[in-house]
Amino acid sequence: MGVEIRFTTAGDTAFNVEFGEAIDRATNARVMALHARLKAEPPAGLVETVPTFRSLLVVYDPVATGRREMQAAVEAALAGCDAAASEGRLWRLPVCYDPDLGPDLAELAVGLGLTVERVAELHGSTEYFVYMLGFMPGFGYMGDLPAELERPRRAEPRVRVPAGSVAVAGRLTTVYPWESPGGWHLIGRCPIPLYDAGRADPVLLAAGDRVRFEAVDRAAFDGIAQAVTAGRFDPASLRAAS
Repeated sequence: MGVEIRFTTAGDTAFNVEFGEAIDRATNARVMALHARLKAEPPAGLVETVPTFRSLLVVYDPVATGRREMQAAVEAALAGCDAAASEGRLWRLPVCYDPDLGPDLAELAVGLGLTVERVAELHGSTEYFVYMLGFMPGFGYMGDLPAELERPRRAEPRVRVPAGSVAVAGRLTTVYPWESPGGWHLIGRCPIPLYDAGRADPVLLAAGDRVRFEAVDRAAFDGIAQAVTAGRFDPASLRAAS
């Protein structure tokens, strides 16, 4: 199985199951396999599991069970896990690579020795994998960005990043669910809210999902944004056949 699995304490009622130090699809597949197994067959006292790049947080009810019992249940689940778990949903998200909507696009292109058009082309050429959600509800850490676009985070984070901003940093890309501080490079904007408290399932993406970004012009972007605001846009239409 490769790297030895470690169990580390995360407070009085939780522990992490760590699958190594690497951030890659193989390691994350093991995380997601255990997450799926425990979700399908939850041990008594399990409250929730939260997947990350390389580990799974296991939270339990101390009234119903204890650390020793829960860890034993997780170890038993591990024995029957298939790391080749089925892939999640595929989403096609529109993005407008307009310098007015992506204020770092031109600067990033110059720093990378590319044209703005080439940056947009490369960003939209990849099917991204949602490794985990974090930072805020709906914020998906998606990889893997083409190596040609790799760039460290901004030296000075912004106090305000507009909701829907499509951004890159390192080998990752994301869409900011709502206005917030942020230090990633903003290259465009997505008109689809990745978090909407009015939806039955407020968070659009889930760990294990896949995302393709499809370029739209400013007129199309404005049209979709208006439809979303008016409640005339169904996010389910963004789901693609796997």
